Amino acid sequence: MSPSRTVRSLVATLAGLSLLTACGGGTAGTVDGGSTRPVRGGTLNLSMSLDPLCLDPHAISSDVEQIFGHILTDNLVYLDEKGDPSPWLATSWEISPDAKTYTFHLRKGVTFSDGAVFDAQAVVTNFEHMLNPATRSPLAGPYIAPYKDGKIIDDHTLEVHLSRPYVPFLTVLAQGWLGMESPKAIKESTPAQLCEHPVGSGPFVLTGYTKNQSVTFARRADYNWPPDLLKRSGPAYLDGIKVDWVGQDAVRFNSLVSGQYQATGYLPAQNAQTVKSNPNLEYHNNNRIGWPFTLDFNVSRAPFDDIDVRRAFAASVNVPAIIQTIGFGQRQPATGFLDRVTQYYDPKVKFPGYDPAKANQLLDQAGWTGRDADGYRTKDGKVLEAQLPVTQTATVSPIYNLVQAQAKAVGFKVNVNLLPLTQVTTLRYAGDYDLLSGVWHTNTPDVLYIKYATESIPNDKRLGQNLSHLSDPEIDTWLEQARQTTDSAKLKDLYGKVQQRLVDLVPGVPIYDNSVLWATSKKLQGVITDTSHATPVFTYAWLTK
Repeated sequence: MSPSRTVRSLVATLAGLSLLTACGGGTAGTVDGGSTRPVRGGTLNLSMSLDPLCLDPHAISSDVEQIFGHILTDNLVYLDEKGDPSPWLATSWEISPDAKTYTFHLRKGVTFSDGAVFDAQAVVTNFEHMLNPATRSPLAGPYIAPYKDGKIIDDHTLEVHLSRPYVPFLTVLAQGWLGMESPKAIKESTPAQLCEHPVGSGPFVLTGYTKNQSVTFARRADYNWPPDLLKRSGPAYLDGIKVDWVGQDAVRFNSLVSGQYQATGYLPAQNAQTVKSNPNLEYHNNNRIGWPFTLDFNVSRAPFDDIDVRRAFAASVNVPAIIQTIGFGQRQPATGFLDRVTQYYDPKVKFPGYDPAKANQLLDQAGWTGRDADGYRTKDGKVLEAQLPVTQTATVSPIYNLVQAQAKAVGFKVNVNLLPLTQVTTLRYAGDYDLLSGVWHTNTPDVLYIKYATESIPNDKRLGQNLSHLSDPEIDTWLEQARQTTDSAKLKDLYGKVQQRLVDLVPGVPIYDNSVLWATSKKLQGVITDTSHATPVFTYAWLTK
């Protein structure tokens, strides 16, 4: 079995290079032309909810990059319809028997929009930039952490050396955050400058960025190196793409209906049925590989360093009620710490459900038997409480108030602190919180390493994503073994054991599987679903008159 086959995903198999999966309404055009012939010209107006405040793909973990990655940059590989790495900027590769040396043969004739040439040195510069402590990479760097060095054989042949076998390596190289940037821009720019103006080799060029307002891209006239699976070549059909940051859910939805925008990301779930019934719109609900929306416990400090308190809090959360309230039938309750469509998801592993009687029993057992005047539990004069920092946006999810109310019912005080994104980020990487929330999308089950390996705990040198600060020798051993084998039976066993161990240790409360909700105008044709992220690719999209 090939190394790439082990990280094949169901969602990629289903998405392939099909059109963005539509639920309701008519059908959009196909990659080969569809219901209309491609039309050149026009600007796609796209609305999204939250500006990441940095556009350097190597320096952010925002899922905005899943979209921007295929607008501004290109990758070494692209996942095919089966979820296996296929050629893009790397036309072929060989892997050594010990799986620690990858020899990449690179595409010729590729340039970045600033005139820099794509070659072996450019790849080395990109890998070094991802791992440079000054980049403070929260995602790209950790994904290639085993990278040791690169030996340039010739201009278009690169021998990459890893410090240890790392089966997911090729697959993660297909993700938007690992897109290739201009080596000239990397060398001549400060990290802050790259955040403002990254330079790629992709089908569009960044022409403007006003934080918290908009981003503009213009078609690159000489672009001619898309992955073969797109089944087209040459420059994009659209003249440009304009992205507006629209934080209010209602405004984002209404402006799509009015025709101001031809696509919107993060469609509010409550608007799904309305979109489905609108003859001018398409609705898309695509399941994604990775880690479900989860409430993370910080297990490194009180009160969640006590496993009984963690189990009690988990038992106080009524996940079905939350899903019914916020999901409007568009979300699936999570059953564990992997999304269902992720390879090696184990359906036999079940996270315990809502049980307030059990929650009260566990808290009594943990010694939180007193009560203050507001009904919150106390012990040794201290209130049982947790700090939950949440990014202040125009539309804050009601999930936090629901969790707060459910926890209060068993005597647990949750302080929901609405703060600016920069402040939440600072607290996150300093470990100064009790609860956090979020999802983590990737294209391999190695997401469990990213979220729960001891090596992934944030520190001064790396913005790791183990925000529960869980450190468990058994989990570390199993996850490292999974990174080094291509045997599917072993991988199933290893990932199954990790999933069960996580349920036993309760580093958080999984709420719902991660899916991406999009809505597009039927005037927008030729959009396909990316096989890594299940998000739209606009390279050869066009607008009908």
